[in-house]
Amino acid sequence: MKHDIGPAYQGRVKYSESKAISYQTVKEGKNRAELRLVERAFRLVPIGSVLDVPCGGGRVSLLLAGKGYQMTAADLSEPMRLIAKEKFKEAGLTIPVNAEDVENLGYKNSAFDAIICFRLFHHFPDPIIRQRVVMELCRVSRRYVVLSYFSPHSVTSLHRRWRTARGGRKSQKHSTPLGEVERYFDAAGFKLLKNFARFRFIHTLHLAVFQREDS
Repeated sequence: MKHDIGPAYQGRVKYSESKAISYQTVKEGKNRAELRLVERAFRLVPIGSVLDVPCGGGRVSLLLAGKGYQMTAADLSEPMRLIAKEKFKEAGLTIPVNAEDVENLGYKNSAFDAIICFRLFHHFPDPIIRQRVVMELCRVSRRYVVLSYFSPHSVTSLHRRWRTARGGRKSQKHSTPLGEVERYFDAAGFKLLKNFARFRFIHTLHLAVFQREDS
């Protein structure tokens, strides 16, 4: 009998309509802090075309569009795309929203000046998926990739590991050392420009800016 082993990671399928709606209710303080992190990173990225994938409800696209970047948004989840489209419409912006799988993007090589991949990498459970996604992001980027990841060197990550060691539920959020992330980008011909942390050793979310080595 053939068994369905399910998706490689839950982030591929978890954003149903109800989950997509609930995902929009981010605490205002957390939302401001995360968007400030994006602002800091994009001080290194010149104005140009940017792909926001996965775009979720569109908050990063809205932020960067307001700063002059030419945004394209993409997400695998249809409910997320519908929310993003509605928010862009409310803001009076004509940002295209495409159905895209970050593991197999439908864009041509070097289609965008920069890519931002925010709050996705921590869903990936193994190096095979991580490398595949990084290669795709780098393939469609002309110069920059801005990627968020969860650092293992934080209070939050240590708590998750402690909870699992005590027999608690294993977290679906996977932390990745910066050195490992750099190796994936090295293989794609990109180098680290700068790594940003919300609060180093406290919060697990980091945002790293990579640049194509021959640019």
